[in-house]
Amino acid sequence: MLTTPERIAFVLLALASLLLTAHGVSRIVRAIARGQGRPNWRLFFHRVIPVSLDILLQRPIFRTRPLVSLLHAGVFFAFVFYGLVNILDLLEGFTGFSTLHRSGVAALYNLIADLLSVAALAGMLGLLIRRFGLRPFRFNQRVLLLPSVRFGISRDSAIVGGFILLHVGSRWIGQAVRVAESGQPDWSQPTASLVATLFHGWSEAALTTASHVTWWLALGLILAFLPYFPYSKHIHLFMAPLNLILREARPLGQLEPPPSSDGTIGAERLEQLRWYQLLDAYACIMCNRCQDVCPAHGTGRALSPAALEINKRYYLNRNLATFAGGATSPPLLEIATSKEAVWSCTTCAACVRICPVGNRPMLDLIDIRRALVNRGDPLDPNLQSALESLARYGNSFGKPARQRARWAKELPFSIKDARKEPVEYLWFVGDFASFDPRMQENTKTVAQLFQAAGLDFGILYEDERNAGNDVRRVGEEGLFEMLVEQNLAALKKAQFRAIVTTDPHTYNALKNEYPAYGFQVPVYHYTEVLAELLERGILRVQQPLRAAVTYHDPCYLGRYNRITAAPRRIIRALGLELREMPRHGENTYCCGAGGGQIWMDSGGQERPSEQRIREAVALGDDLRYFVVSCPKDMAMYSDAVKTTGYEGRLTVIDVARLVAVAIGIDGVEREAAPVESEAR
Repeated sequence: MLTTPERIAFVLLALASLLLTAHGVSRIVRAIARGQGRPNWRLFFHRVIPVSLDILLQRPIFRTRPLVSLLHAGVFFAFVFYGLVNILDLLEGFTGFSTLHRSGVAALYNLIADLLSVAALAGMLGLLIRRFGLRPFRFNQRVLLLPSVRFGISRDSAIVGGFILLHVGSRWIGQAVRVAESGQPDWSQPTASLVATLFHGWSEAALTTASHVTWWLALGLILAFLPYFPYSKHIHLFMAPLNLILREARPLGQLEPPPSSDGTIGAERLEQLRWYQLLDAYACIMCNRCQDVCPAHGTGRALSPAALEINKRYYLNRNLATFAGGATSPPLLEIATSKEAVWSCTTCAACVRICPVGNRPMLDLIDIRRALVNRGDPLDPNLQSALESLARYGNSFGKPARQRARWAKELPFSIKDARKEPVEYLWFVGDFASFDPRMQENTKTVAQLFQAAGLDFGILYEDERNAGNDVRRVGEEGLFEMLVEQNLAALKKAQFRAIVTTDPHTYNALKNEYPAYGFQVPVYHYTEVLAELLERGILRVQQPLRAAVTYHDPCYLGRYNRITAAPRRIIRALGLELREMPRHGENTYCCGAGGGQIWMDSGGQERPSEQRIREAVALGDDLRYFVVSCPKDMAMYSDAVKTTGYEGRLTVIDVARLVAVAIGIDGVEREAAPVESEAR
């Protein structure tokens, strides 16, 4: 098909294009290699097939935004198949080989290519209309953005979108021209045959010229685009699969140890991040899904996980030669995110869970916190006070350790001291459940339920310390290790089969963080224990409850540890009508307490807990209860119903209190908010 001069020109252009592309890719590889650590390539061979299948089926993309995901899938499937299409088109140009008017496998190939061409064009047009017409890609004014980002995102989207439309469109029209040249429609290319009718009446010379022009537009555009490819958002097509395949298989609730270089604990500059945190920047598809679910950004704060990754990408692209060559980057707080944003993160991990390419922007924020704390940067006064109390007393309330179990003295029975006698369950109570007067009634109720069930349980009394989950996520690695050491010393004194806790933050630390320090025992949340006791008939419902309720999944229980069924089994066993909020289960919304936020001043800004209460109220005027299973949730939402003006309209209640009412524990029904019930 091509003339000899055309073949020579294509080969020369291809060599130049590939050399320029390889140069750009090599710079990116050297830039990523500057990060701390090295990938474990053994993971590649174990995970390449299952992860590739997930990607090919677009499962990560379809978690949210079904219509947009469908448009993206059309473009993606076409892109994958067009690898074969471009090879065969290249073969046609150099040898004259053609699949036109063929049967069998060739006909099937033609049909798939024809339909996917239309899918790609429709999908790309839809995505461009969304990007430039609906303009969903917005950041609030407090988010740090590099000057090149706002224009750069639009420019890159236009270039990539334009390339796909011209490349696929030229090839599609080119096939229509070839059908017209043949003088008869090709049943295996239905849409191209339809377009071919537009060329009826064209001369043979005109059709030949059109055939050459469309071939050069389709394949020549690839050569023109390739050198730009490493610097475009399209690089995610290769970096995202690598990111997913090489991602270390660790529990979501287990933080990586802090990176350490040049005497810095954590990360102050790009090169102090881990290699995969630099890879994240190139894997990012700029979809903004992470920002959509971020509670900090949702309440108008300066944090955008998307902006963090995009800023990293744009800084690297503009300084790739010098950074890849070993130059020191500016501080992350100047080029990636702001200090205000760093301290706005609730560590809810919604951004990590939702990301379709496996990015972990939350880890960047925690590593920056680690560096700030390590160098003694001034902290929020309330946070500083809490950390000092934790260091001195082992709790954030500044109370002497001997007061930790004072609530237990008000019970009509004594709780075993697990340090002195063996127990089946060691109850690790936690700070808020032990010290906060608002939570102590719930704590006593849990103890009464355990006692009523004949559960063999005990506590550590004054030897228990804060488990350190939020301390670590604040960035105070040294204090976290001190708390772990103190708790492990206390746990060694006790004899028990398993741990049960009422605090999801404590649950996460004991289950996911402590094994790195040699501690491995079964850990249960109290809702798991209560659900089993109800289902086995050990706790019997005497008064089925009749009320409409909604349940809030704590981030560290539902998203981090996927314990979503047990609390709902309890609610249904009690006879209550459960109405789900739009965001529930692993897709829950944060209360705003995590990552040390419960100790920090909100600065007068709305908290996520207030948004959540409004979400619950929208479920109906007859909704009576907002059910929680976390002491911090109890504190956050009890305040939120007051600040939103719904006190008296909606009651925040711990699930244990509802169980106590239903099984008829003396005194609890009077103290709990009234619940309609019917005696059996």
